[in-house]
Amino acid sequence: MDFSPLRIGRLWRESVCRKVSSHVSVFEVDAHNVVPVWIASGKQEYSARTIRGKINRHLPDYLVEYPPLVVPSKPWTLKKPPSIDWDFLIRKATKRGAEVPEVKWCEPGEDAAMDLLLGKRKGFLRTRICNYADDRNDPSKPGGLSGLSPYLHYGQISAQLCALEAHKLRCYSKGVDVFLEELIIRKELADNFCFYQFNYDSLQGASDWAQKTLLAHASDRREHIYSRGDLEKGKTHDELWNAAQLEMVHLGKMHGFMRMYWAKKILEWTRRPEEALAISIFLNDKYELDGRDPKGYVGCMWSICGVHDQGWQERPIFGKIRYMNYDGCRRKFNVDGYIQYVKGAIEH
Repeated sequence: MDFSPLRIGRLWRESVCRKVSSHVSVFEVDAHNVVPVWIASGKQEYSARTIRGKINRHLPDYLVEYPPLVVPSKPWTLKKPPSIDWDFLIRKATKRGAEVPEVKWCEPGEDAAMDLLLGKRKGFLRTRICNYADDRNDPSKPGGLSGLSPYLHYGQISAQLCALEAHKLRCYSKGVDVFLEELIIRKELADNFCFYQFNYDSLQGASDWAQKTLLAHASDRREHIYSRGDLEKGKTHDELWNAAQLEMVHLGKMHGFMRMYWAKKILEWTRRPEEALAISIFLNDKYELDGRDPKGYVGCMWSICGVHDQGWQERPIFGKIRYMNYDGCRRKFNVDGYIQYVKGAIEH
């Protein structure tokens, strides 16, 4: 069975182990990461700084080419399993997710994933890696991102394959280094947190300093208070935030930089930090193609609860949690350009 650090995945695997007979061996393989999470570290790591060296020490052993598949010497003779009514299951899932707009830009499957990684026309490693280091934090340049996260989330391509292909490039060393930092170190740091921290999606999973500062400022006056419904519909006073929310609702994705701003504003515009975290996770999991993923939970926890971060200058509502605002975004990138990009993408 494939590894997942999330609670639901653990329940699935434990259920299988309980149901099979004692003479059946059950194996768990961490294909989600390059270095298996339990090999990289035996504890919850504080930050990328503390886990980076541990992962890099193991990369020579794990970042290797896949062995060729060998044809089994014995035929499969086990009893044929009962058939599955896939049409019924698809109708059921479609009905349950009817509120979420269908995403048309992302073609599913391994072939589409490989084309996005290596294709001559739009392949990330062929056409965009050269500008990745500079463009990845600019929401007004959506093409600066790899776009691989949905495929990685659903296992339609592996982080190991992406890393092996990236290693073959020599002319774009800066872009490759930044890509591998995101693909391996940051991704595996998220798995580390969710594996060793049972409360990976609640305030109780934050560090003591973060819990104290958030609770100390929980009753601070908020200039704006929005319900989950208003936030979900992108009906706030902040046009930039609304664009990020609508990008997620209609396109199933949100630029990584905007995810940080988006979550921090939810903290600022809801009554308590617990409510802010619950709303951000709900919306992320409902609309993001890569929702229900360790990086998504850690992204919300970083933005709202200071996970893998440090204390900053104390201020109302945020306490010592890192602060972000509209003016800072405007200084960093073309805010109007990003808003227009989202509007145009939704219309198409």
